[in-house]
Amino acid sequence: MLLDAALLSTGIDDIPATARDLESRGYAGVWASEVDHDPFLPLLSAGQATERIQVGTAIAVAFARSPMTLATTAYDLQRYTRGRFVLGLGTQIKAHVERRFSMPWSPPVARMREYVAALRAIWAAWQDGTPLRFQGEHYRHTLMTPMFAPDPHTWGPPPVYLAAVGPAMTRLVGEVADGLLVHGFTTERYLRERTLPALEEGLAAAGRTRDRVAVTLPGLVVSGRTEQERAAAVAAVKATIAFYGSTPAYRPVLELHGWDALADELHTMSVGRREDKWTAMRDLVDDEVLGTFAVVAEPGDVAAAVRRRYDGMVDRFSVYASYPTPLDLWDPLVESFR
Repeated sequence: MLLDAALLSTGIDDIPATARDLESRGYAGVWASEVDHDPFLPLLSAGQATERIQVGTAIAVAFARSPMTLATTAYDLQRYTRGRFVLGLGTQIKAHVERRFSMPWSPPVARMREYVAALRAIWAAWQDGTPLRFQGEHYRHTLMTPMFAPDPHTWGPPPVYLAAVGPAMTRLVGEVADGLLVHGFTTERYLRERTLPALEEGLAAAGRTRDRVAVTLPGLVVSGRTEQERAAAVAAVKATIAFYGSTPAYRPVLELHGWDALADELHTMSVGRREDKWTAMRDLVDDEVLGTFAVVAEPGDVAAAVRRRYDGMVDRFSVYASYPTPLDLWDPLVESFR
């Protein structure tokens, strides 16, 4: 299992120093998310400031961009980082695609299958000189003149990872992707009983083996050196669980554990007008739910707890800490994974 890190928006002003620090500490990769900043620009900066560490998006919103636009950015980043870039894609949900990005929505699994095929057709035109003749239901790319075609390069197109929660998208990962980006709102049981079996179904359908897909997880972790720090971490991670648990798309994770009533209550409160609803939702998440979703351990014990929970299931792990922590808090974890 490799250990990665997240490039947080709080450190956006000094990405080169942060990336060099993460590399020197022994992290294998860094991921940037499309939340309150562009996910690609920090990775260009991080890649140019480092020599070994892998850089990737987790995630960039695919349906907010045309395949041609995204293919260009990803192909360039793979060249700028000399083969260390990973293109991690997600669909987002309908409301965000339509109302935040003002882009069309359609059934996401079929569209993502076509999207990945379009990317690879475009890259093949640039890297191998294959005529561009991609025509699908949602995307058509049939024009590529020499002026607009980047030169082929040594490192070729980047690997494509897909984010998935439900079984249909997870099966698609097994069929067409190079990696699975597991959502942080998951549990050991959901991984074992739902995610990995669906992945194996997709692999079998495509005649591929498990070693063709890297499974990466940003796992929720509660830790701290003092009682006060640990209490703050507990509150923050419970709030994170409540936020995701209120979304219908993530309901199956709660249902698997028999927490249907919690899912109902969280969703009802999230769409209500109660002024303190987010605090009240957080307080609905008890310690049993917290311990099921998150590794709860002292800093020196986090590594062993992560291995007990995820060894054999996850290939890459990163700490999902929804609270501020100094990098050296995770030094025992990094040392264990080095």
